[in-house]
Amino acid sequence: MENADWRAIWFTLVISTMATVCILPPGVFTAWMLARKSWRGKAIVETVVMLPLVLPPVATGLILLKVFGRRGPVGGFLEKYSGVEVAFTWKGVLLALGVMSFPLLVRTARVAFEEVNPRLEQVARTLGARPSRVFFTITLPLALRGVLGGALLAFARALGEFGATMLVAGAIPGQTATLSVTIYNLIQLGHDEAATRLVMISISLSFAAVLGSEYLTRRRRL
Repeated sequence: MENADWRAIWFTLVISTMATVCILPPGVFTAWMLARKSWRGKAIVETVVMLPLVLPPVATGLILLKVFGRRGPVGGFLEKYSGVEVAFTWKGVLLALGVMSFPLLVRTARVAFEEVNPRLEQVARTLGARPSRVFFTITLPLALRGVLGGALLAFARALGEFGATMLVAGAIPGQTATLSVTIYNLIQLGHDEAATRLVMISISLSFAAVLGSEYLTRRRRL
């Protein structure tokens, strides 16, 4: 296996981990809000959060490119005032992986929060515990296995992301080429044997992540 392939594997593992860590705080907060709170427009928020699951990945990628590209409102602002470029850099890969993985984290964590008995939280509040303390000492620990399972599922999704990444970050070897993008490039060049090796590695990594998620969520239900 060539060094470029190993770099793609390592880059994918690192950037997928970074994306999962970045979406964890907002994902857990969103999941908790959807599980425990009711407000006007909640259905709209639920729909927007889950849209990346049903939209074609290239459609999501195009939206991100329009927003975070050099001529986009956010991308143009960042480049003008801070010199930060998002599109066609590793930051674009991070953005695409985070957006595409976010719904799976929220969906799994929300189920975990819904399974926590609200009476335990009510008792703690009755005893004078603040909402933040109730969350960090009761709600989150009881839902932790589900949250971690959702994080692993999001990580697995990030490992295999392709469509949105291609549009936002391109396929620059050594800079933005993830494992799935490298497989695509190898197939385009007719290097089927090398592509097959990377496919097997991708399957192994994804299988381990999904298996870990299943283990955590199943143990939570026991």
